[in-house]
Amino acid sequence: MAGGVWGRARGGPVGSLTLTALAEGIRTNQGQPMRPPSKGPQPEPELKPEAEPAAAREPCSPPRAQEPDPEGPNQTLQSSWEKGTLSDLALYTAACLEEAGLAGTQVTAFNLSSALEARGERLEDQVQALVLGLLAQVPSLADGRPRQAALRVLSSLALEYSQDVVCALLPCSLPPDRAAAELWRSLSRNQRVNGQVLVQLLWALKGTAGPEQKALAATRALGEMLSVSGCVGATRGFYPHLFLALVTQLHELAQGPHSLDSPRVWAPSDHGPPHSHASCAVEALKTLITGDGGRMVVTCMEQAGGWRRLMVAHTHLEGVLLLASAMVAHADHHLRGLFADLLPRLRSANDTQRLTAMAFFTGLLQSGPTAKLLREEVILERLRAWQGDPEPTVRWLGLLGLGHLALNRGKVRHVKVLLPVLLGALSECDVRLVGAALSALRRVLLHPWAPVRRLSTELGPCLPPLLDDARDSIRASAVGLLGTLVRRGRGGLRLGLRGPLRKLVLKSLVTLLLRLHDPSLDAAESSEWTLARCDGALRWGLLEEMVTVAHYDSPEALSRICHRLVQWYPNHVPSFLSQTQGYLRSPQDPLRRAAAVLIGFLVHHTSPSHINQDLLDSLFQDLGQLQSDPEPAVVAAAQVSSQQVTLLARAQGSPRGVRFPCLLLRPPRPVRPPPVYPDSTFQRRSITGRWGCSDG
Repeated sequence: MAGGVWGRARGGPVGSLTLTALAEGIRTNQGQPMRPPSKGPQPEPELKPEAEPAAAREPCSPPRAQEPDPEGPNQTLQSSWEKGTLSDLALYTAACLEEAGLAGTQVTAFNLSSALEARGERLEDQVQALVLGLLAQVPSLADGRPRQAALRVLSSLALEYSQDVVCALLPCSLPPDRAAAELWRSLSRNQRVNGQVLVQLLWALKGTAGPEQKALAATRALGEMLSVSGCVGATRGFYPHLFLALVTQLHELAQGPHSLDSPRVWAPSDHGPPHSHASCAVEALKTLITGDGGRMVVTCMEQAGGWRRLMVAHTHLEGVLLLASAMVAHADHHLRGLFADLLPRLRSANDTQRLTAMAFFTGLLQSGPTAKLLREEVILERLRAWQGDPEPTVRWLGLLGLGHLALNRGKVRHVKVLLPVLLGALSECDVRLVGAALSALRRVLLHPWAPVRRLSTELGPCLPPLLDDARDSIRASAVGLLGTLVRRGRGGLRLGLRGPLRKLVLKSLVTLLLRLHDPSLDAAESSEWTLARCDGALRWGLLEEMVTVAHYDSPEALSRICHRLVQWYPNHVPSFLSQTQGYLRSPQDPLRRAAAVLIGFLVHHTSPSHINQDLLDSLFQDLGQLQSDPEPAVVAAAQVSSQQVTLLARAQGSPRGVRFPCLLLRPPRPVRPPPVYPDSTFQRRSITGRWGCSDG
């Protein structure tokens, strides 16, 4: 407990008489040399205003100029004593007026101002020194009346001089300080000052580019203030600004030296402050959302892993997109304000602020009413302009925005503008761009008046290569797009129309059958779904067989599928075999075995007149090379299929002594026996992938 006036008056009377006596004492001593009290702790050096870090002064007005000290060291000693006396006077004044309620806060400031005027000084010139003095005394004050008196003084100062109070406290908030945290929380509890203080912290957060000390201190101070129940209500009027400032600050922290690869999110039950600045910013953002009734937003983000994504540099924008989606679904009352605050940020010179704003803008386009705040042509032109940006991330966000725009009904007239952009993005190298384009095209097809024929024609040359893309997510998305296209055009397919779509389906059929054995579970399930759509549209009646092949790798079911395909599409059999032949060189063992098995069944059910000798020679050669494959299951399947090729060549009726010397030793056989393949050693999805159980 500091000495001085509070210590001397501990047992004295409480009331205006004591305050008057204090003021009179100061007036009597005016102009007389003052000495430090013999008892009580000496003021600490950090309480001097000139010792404040420069970072704390930037968001505030510059410090007022000081006149030269004509009296030298004696005046400095006198000034130090006055700081301690001023803090004691503030504490005593507040204690005397503790029962005065709200008026006590105002009278506290009045008495402090009167006492300083008696010394020929102004209260506004001593606010920062007074706050630092209170901060030094709070840890030694006992709970109850003394501590409440100190907090009342702070509130009275913040009511008139919130900017100076924030400037004084910010440097003490980093590294985290318990006393400073208590002062921030006390300011938050006072409904007359918390709004002003939050605005000052917001400006301190927005006025700094990068995770500098001032922004980090403001982030922690906001976390302390927002943790107090009811404080979020004070943000009414600038909630969108504070919300976006915290999200942008998270992006700065994710890219700065304070980021962690695997951050642990701080929980309120943890003792002490959060272990990282990013965790503190996340908690402040959670509290801001929850205090405004957005508990479902926080829950959705937790379930989707959105908070963790926000704290990592390479996934931050994904976290922003998730947050925007959650806000659209569960906190739409803030969307107008957020949308309006985002527009100027889209042209910010700060890359971090601009990208964060772009991601949030893209996510908000999922809301139809929000998207109508701007004319459709304006939004579309902005998103198209992003496609010319050299930064892939900007082009990716633009494609996502086009996808959201396509999802909103009433935008069908813009399809002619959307399609060239989306189709052009399919040739991009960045997986995010291709995935976003495929997703947007699929959303275009969800429209009742989607241009199915045009898409079937334009996707004909570019979609089949994507079905075999090396990236799992691209394969799965491309196969799903084909299934959606077939579902939208099933009416015309049943009537024998949709020529481009029918050609695209037959061109992709072999790939879909083989991708049932894709090591990627998503790609395999997407292939099964698309084959089911094709079966329904073209009326094959093979749904049961396709499901059996997908989940049990049944050779009998695959044999029935091949038999039907050979019957219905005899002229496409050479194309089917040529496509399957390419998979014999696949780096994936399950696909090589599946290709060998499919060749065997296609050859078995094919008429000798439908396959030329050159194709048979090529098949025989490639299957022979698999005899040295390192995977035994592939070798066994290749041997059986090679026998089927040999039998088909014999059935053609012309011996090939040079190419097949073994045919000269055996007479032609009228009936070709069906191939028999050993069970596959590769894992079937029906055992572990789908049902979640093991062989044991």
